[in-house]
Amino acid sequence: MSRVGKYPVVIPAGVDVSVTNNILVAKGKLGELRLPLTDLVDTTVADGRVTVVPRSKAANSRMMWGTTRALVANMLKGVSIGFAKSMDVTGTGYRAAVQGKNLVINLGYSHDVVYAIPEGIKITCDKPTAIRVEGVDKRLVGQVAAEIRSKRPPEPYKGKGVRYTDETIRRKEGKKK
Repeated sequence: MSRVGKYPVVIPAGVDVSVTNNILVAKGKLGELRLPLTDLVDTTVADGRVTVVPRSKAANSRMMWGTTRALVANMLKGVSIGFAKSMDVTGTGYRAAVQGKNLVINLGYSHDVVYAIPEGIKITCDKPTAIRVEGVDKRLVGQVAAEIRSKRPPEPYKGKGVRYTDETIRRKEGKKK
């Protein structure tokens, strides 16, 4: 029995949820998200709650039970509150700035790294060394943050690179004489 799937998802105030043609649509103040539903689970919207129930006792059906419930919960949180990831750029001369629809990052290469900001994502740089990725879709926010981090991951000797704000880097000692 799924520990996650058995709890219904409470619909926050100001969010409209509907299921049509096996697609769950959530509309809120921040935007609209769509989730294609699988045939392995039944999803119902009633009494201000979204309930997910497996159609059979098969392993695949039980696996999709908790997964679908988690995806629905993330959708409802996204359209009502939103998701954000904060990142730090550490290193001498390393800086970031938003120019139009691009994020331009100087990461010590011979050229600036230009990252095109995808649709539905908002990137802000309050300081030249701080990047904040915001959006409605949790998966997309995490993907964009991971792509930005992959341009120069933090290295273990000096800690230079792009890292998440809450990430800790295990530092190595370096050479000794």
